[in-house]
Order: sequence, then structure tokens, then C-alpha cells
Amino acid sequence: MANRTGSTDPIKILAEDFRRHLEMFYKRLKLAPPYDSVEKAIKSLTIALTAMPAEEQMRVIANPALVWIQYRQAFVDSGLSFKHRGIILGLIRSNQTTALPAEYTALLDAYTSGDRSSR
Repeated sequence: MANRTGSTDPIKILAEDFRRHLEMFYKRLKLAPPYDSVEKAIKSLTIALTAMPAEEQMRVIANPALVWIQYRQAFVDSGLSFKHRGIILGLIRSNQTTALPAEYTALLDAYTSGDRSSR
């Protein structure tokens, strides 16, 4: 997990890592990130993690699969899964997302799943 600022706060570390993944996600798709929604996603992740008991935070932080569940939830809750929707669905349908790292499937699935109730 990237830690550019040298922070030891696990929530800040995850927020920085999530930001880095979002930047890479949009860069690899050759799309401009919707910056306001990216900030909402970072804030949503931070709020969700802060609301967890310390034991749960540590369990999530120690498990990459649980981290990606949190990342995806923040992605959906912030509305990012509605941004560039048509373009990204087109890329998914034409198999132009296969070069993305496997963990980004959690984000791509937000475009194709029935989970569109959060904004």
C-alpha cells in the first residue's frame, strides 16, 4: 500500500492508496477523473472507516479483499459509478478494460451490477 506522506494513521494511508488507485483507474481508461466525485469518494471512505470500531478497522486494513470492498462501496456511494458511465460500459463491452489490474474489477463491476441505488 502506498504511503507518500509517511503517515502512520491507517485511515489516511488507505485514503491515499484509494486516491492513487482512482487516479490509475481513470488514467488507464484514458479518462479525466471527475475530481469532485473523487474527493467525495475519499471522504466517503474516510467516514466509513472512522465509523468502524478499532478492531474492525484493523481487520479491514489487514485484508486486501476487505479493503477493496470498502473502496468499491465508497466508489458507489460517491456517485463515481455514474460518471463516464456510457464510455466505461462501452469499454467493458468491447473488452478494452482487460489491461487494468485485477483488483479494479471491483470498480468496473459497479458499472455492470444492479447496485445503482446509492448516489
